[in-house]
Amino acid sequence: MTEMIELSGVTKDFGKGRGIYDLSMSLEPGVVYGFIGTNGSGKTTTIRNLMGFMKPDRGTIRIKGKDAWKDRTELKHYISYVPGQIEFPRFRTGTQFLRHYAKYLDIEDFTYMERLISRLQLDPSANLRRMSKGMKQKTAIVAALMGDREILILDEPTTGLDPLMREAFLKLIREEKAKGRTIFMSSHIFEEIEEVCDKAAIIHRGRVIRTVDMDQIRNPENKWFCITFNTAWDRADFVDRFRYDTVKIVGGRSLEVTLPTRDIIILLQHLKGYLICEFQERHTTLETYFKEAIGKGE
Repeated sequence: MTEMIELSGVTKDFGKGRGIYDLSMSLEPGVVYGFIGTNGSGKTTTIRNLMGFMKPDRGTIRIKGKDAWKDRTELKHYISYVPGQIEFPRFRTGTQFLRHYAKYLDIEDFTYMERLISRLQLDPSANLRRMSKGMKQKTAIVAALMGDREILILDEPTTGLDPLMREAFLKLIREEKAKGRTIFMSSHIFEEIEEVCDKAAIIHRGRVIRTVDMDQIRNPENKWFCITFNTAWDRADFVDRFRYDTVKIVGGRSLEVTLPTRDIIILLQHLKGYLICEFQERHTTLETYFKEAIGKGE
């Protein structure tokens, strides 16, 4: 088996353009796979099909070589899950819930659970039903991670977390990746997908319209710079001497240049001796890819 999770032509049609259509994706063991899209794009429906909560109309989903629908009971032994909408059983406190869930997972040593509680600054003694959205989210994350399962399926896991706790969560995800876990994480926050994911799929109106290799974003082949010179004469002289095909003049004193990352030193050498007012690098982000894909109507 080369893929831990594989979707092939998966369709779940609710009518009136709602659902997911002809989804095909594959996740190798040990990858962190981001799943990003607007509200209503099909992220949660995809995850519910992965979890075996609903049966696809067409197509197949295989996890560890098993059918996600037919073998859903067996697959629960390999998967931990954070739902997009959290509803806890009727327990009075977070502690009661986590201890009960630990028993369900056959966990007898609570050391890792306590460590997770500490790192997420969770007060599990609080009344479970009166917890804030952020506290409920932390409780769900602790419950998912303490199971130490091979596969993590996370639906908008940082919803309700403040920036500090979001960073603490992303650090935990990096640690889970280091353990060799396979992680499928939906989100609408581009930055967190960029930080921890190996690949990301963009879903729009129920279809995956683009898959992005995150290494290409972190380490792009080409870089773009906007340079403003002290005088228009300096700009003209630089263009005459540099003679690079991708130089574009955008103003009397400014220009844009795109060049391979390996050639940046050549650009810097040619800029010696000129007075520069502004030197700005534009970073291509996942948000850039997302807006481009949506804008093109792919």
